[in-house]
Amino acid sequence: MDALDLARWQFAITTVYHFLFVPITIGMSGLVAGFHTAWVRTHNPQWYRLTRFFGKLFLINFALGLVTGIVQEFQFGMNWSDYSRFIGDIFGAPLAFEALLSFFLESVFIGLWVFGWGRLPEKLHATTMWLVHFGTLLSAYFILTANSFMQNPVGFRYNSATARAELTDFLAVLTNKVQLVTFPHVVTAAYMTGGAVVMAVALYHLRRRYTDPQATVDRDMYRKAARIGAVVTLIASLGVMITGDLQGKVMTEVQPMKMAAAEAHYETSSRAPFSVFTTGDLNGENPRHWIEIPGLLSYLGKGSFDAQIEGIHDLRAQASARFGGNPLTADDATAYTPNIPGTYWSFRFMMGMGFAGTGIALLALWATRKKAPEGTFKPGWWHWPILAAPFLPLLANSFGWIFTEIGRQPWVVHNLMTTQAGVSPSVGVAAVLTSMIVFTLLYGVLAVVEVKLFCKYARLGAEAVGDPLPGGKDPDSTSDPGTLVFAY
Repeated sequence: MDALDLARWQFAITTVYHFLFVPITIGMSGLVAGFHTAWVRTHNPQWYRLTRFFGKLFLINFALGLVTGIVQEFQFGMNWSDYSRFIGDIFGAPLAFEALLSFFLESVFIGLWVFGWGRLPEKLHATTMWLVHFGTLLSAYFILTANSFMQNPVGFRYNSATARAELTDFLAVLTNKVQLVTFPHVVTAAYMTGGAVVMAVALYHLRRRYTDPQATVDRDMYRKAARIGAVVTLIASLGVMITGDLQGKVMTEVQPMKMAAAEAHYETSSRAPFSVFTTGDLNGENPRHWIEIPGLLSYLGKGSFDAQIEGIHDLRAQASARFGGNPLTADDATAYTPNIPGTYWSFRFMMGMGFAGTGIALLALWATRKKAPEGTFKPGWWHWPILAAPFLPLLANSFGWIFTEIGRQPWVVHNLMTTQAGVSPSVGVAAVLTSMIVFTLLYGVLAVVEVKLFCKYARLGAEAVGDPLPGGKDPDSTSDPGTLVFAY
């Protein structure tokens, strides 16, 4: 491997790893805020206990996500200096807003929420978690703004004297058509993931009531949490389907090669089919479509079963004729095609795992209905798919991003700069390899810490506490009420 390959692997490893925490953070912050609000409105101790329990799990995930996210921006200067020099005037603006505004909201108000139990008025205290959730949404918006520019560059001009892209219309960047469909798609996928986490943890404790007599006292509370998590997962999955359909049509408009690669669609045709499962060589030689739906690719791309979808061969020839000889792009015609097997299968894994997560949420709702037989949650093999539910939307999120980024190749900025042209020219193989090994080992250690902490506190369940006192006072705290204390 050369420095380019290693730099791409390093960015892929760190980015995919970091994004494992992002949807959980967004989704669970909203659910914890909802639990906290329910307690403020009802003063039902069950809501109080659920708030503290899932708030603790949220904090564990948030801390690890914060640590792993810091590395992302450093890589632009480390391994992608030519890219940073070319796009820094535009890319820096949303990233600055994300750091100065979104991160400020998250860090300040999460501190107030953690230390404010019994010290802040109850309504104000609940509001702090809503502001944390709003901060996660703002952070997602600004990060996706930067990424959407890479998919569909707008609001800029190219300065040939400096060989840099310069920002001319920040509003156009913020309202990029790709951004307007990507943001709701990512957020609804995050709600789906957060709901699945709450659902699975609550169902785990429902199962325990058959082996732990003490757990029977809490069955109504966990049943309530499981159903809320399942409902959120189902509603969010519907949003994912709607926004995903819109995103596919915008993607076909601005990145036709990505849609063609998603189906390994080589020849331009009308009523283009969509294959659910294929074997053979997806690079164009003897593919065998075992399950194929006529016209579905045309509908996904352009909203009509009879629409024409351009094929990889024609799109590659167009790109070669348009960009050949440009110093920021490549001369080889084959370079304008992404990795077809990777794009094809990541697209299907994304959809398949998302649909499976939706099915499990329906199963959970059926199992937790009021008229369910008494033995429904007696430990059995069929409970394992429910308990594994968080992994399906989480992996669907990851494969969605893998598809998005692989399908954009060879462009680091679509139709402006190839990935090869953006790598740091002065960073050698040894330097990239060393940093990649260090980051991978460090992330491996952090993964062990995260999983052990999350599983430990998830197994402990919601702690039995005294009834919350009026005015938001915390019954667990014995310190001076004028002092902010760490409540966990």
